[in-house]
Amino acid sequence: MNSGTYQPPMQFSVFPPVIKNLLILNGLVFLAQLVPDTNIMLQTWFALWPVLSPSSSVSAPFWPWQLISYGFLHGSFSHLAFNMFALWMFGVQVENSWGSKRFALFYFICVIGAALAQSVVTFGGPPWIPTVGASGGVFGILLSFGMMFPNQPIYLYFMFPVKAKWFVIGYGVMELIAGLSGPSMVANFAHLGGMGIGFFLIQYWRGKLPWKPDEIMYW
Repeated sequence: MNSGTYQPPMQFSVFPPVIKNLLILNGLVFLAQLVPDTNIMLQTWFALWPVLSPSSSVSAPFWPWQLISYGFLHGSFSHLAFNMFALWMFGVQVENSWGSKRFALFYFICVIGAALAQSVVTFGGPPWIPTVGASGGVFGILLSFGMMFPNQPIYLYFMFPVKAKWFVIGYGVMELIAGLSGPSMVANFAHLGGMGIGFFLIQYWRGKLPWKPDEIMYW
């Protein structure tokens, strides 16, 4: 390869390090959430609460670390299972292609980007509705999968093949429509925020933006 080109690892793993550790950590945190008192503490301090105006009062305030910590909490077992399955399903090929360090950086930047998007749309909003879940990071990984492997089929309901690029675009459009339809219990704009920041980060790494990285990533 040319000098200044990012060189990914060559060995493939079904459970690469970052994904494996994210699965373990999210699972352990969910087990802690099954204890009622512990769950209240975790939700109070580590879920993502709306950033409120100075005149508002709330028993569970926003803290900066919530921009990351909310991504390790989940509202139910099905919520956890869906996110972790999607993280593994789409993330395995991405982490193996990029390497664990770059993959971890990308994932957590998407988690933060999703939190910032959600904080904007909920600013001053109801303080009793926190945001939890790894979905922001997972949607960023989904986007990266669609950009890297656009023609790889994804089987809807394990039966109907759809090319990854169309699956990602369709999912993004549905999230936008759902978000514009009004308030709901689903953090649609967090999902879009994860995808959006992920797109710009990939374009930066690929040298497509005015600011260039030290090592340009090709595929």
